[in-house]
Amino acid sequence: MRPALRQRLGGLRPGVRTRDAEETSGAQERSRAEETSGIEETSRVEGDDDSPWGRPPVIEVRSLLKTYGHGDAAVRALGGEPDPVTGVSPGMNLLVEQGDMVAVMGSSGSGKSTLMNILGCLDIPTEGRYLLDGIDVGGLDEHQLSLVRNRKIGFVFQSFNLVPRTPALAQVELPLAYAGVRSAERRRRALAALALVGLADRVHHRPNELSGGQQQRVAVARALVTAPAMLLADEPTGNLDSHSTEEVLAIVDRLNASGRTVVLITHEDEVARHAKRVITLVDGQVVEDRRQAPADGPPPALRDPASFAAHHPQDPITGGRRQALTSGTSNGFGSGGTA
Repeated sequence: MRPALRQRLGGLRPGVRTRDAEETSGAQERSRAEETSGIEETSRVEGDDDSPWGRPPVIEVRSLLKTYGHGDAAVRALGGEPDPVTGVSPGMNLLVEQGDMVAVMGSSGSGKSTLMNILGCLDIPTEGRYLLDGIDVGGLDEHQLSLVRNRKIGFVFQSFNLVPRTPALAQVELPLAYAGVRSAERRRRALAALALVGLADRVHHRPNELSGGQQQRVAVARALVTAPAMLLADEPTGNLDSHSTEEVLAIVDRLNASGRTVVLITHEDEVARHAKRVITLVDGQVVEDRRQAPADGPPPALRDPASFAAHHPQDPITGGRRQALTSGTSNGFGSGGTA
């Protein structure tokens, strides 16, 4: 495996081991290396970090189609219906650059969830090509896809998906444990991630001891602790009240301002207005692609806070809390790549 690809896919560097630890973990590490080595032949395309093309887009979708069923019962979920004359479907093309913040909108049945599943490597397209951070995921087997999901994508779901009766610290450590990071390093990274989302004083609290907004902030910390190439959030504020919504969106704004690439799947205008770019889907096709702020700059809420607030006055209850969360410095989890 080339060094650039090894760094991209196995970028979680477990620190220095003791001799005993090396003896007990050597076989496991060799096994992991063998499991990931097959990715090189089918995955890496032009755009390695040391290539003249520079860093590749985080997301590159080419002529993507997704169909469920067969024959007369076939349903085209993504890519549009075939042309009645040529019989060719237009397909979906999408490019998301490093550091962008994109909201994908659409009504029920528009293809939002299908697109999210494909971008998150939870499903595969019927036709077309998907490159994630320069890795062509189309030729990977299920185990290799699980490695890509662990190292490249930070998931945030509407329903939080926290493990019952498990403290926040252990929740955030979980992806690092799957990646083979040693205990001390897991704890350090998890504590830093929880501090970043304002939960340094809640590390030992279980889900039933946290509010809905706090649970979603634990989920955000868990998503970013591996320093993924992309934060993929599916209706992240759908189960939250207005106060908690502002808190979570403020954290996402800060993460993106520090360089994290964010893709939000949402039907809420209030969420979409935080994005730098808004894509609207209808019947599995992009019908609108609107740029709200430059990809390489801060998101709208931080680019011009006064204008952003003027278009949507802050709630007197949430205004002060939002200001506190949007101010502050990054601790290393904000930028893309390996922390």
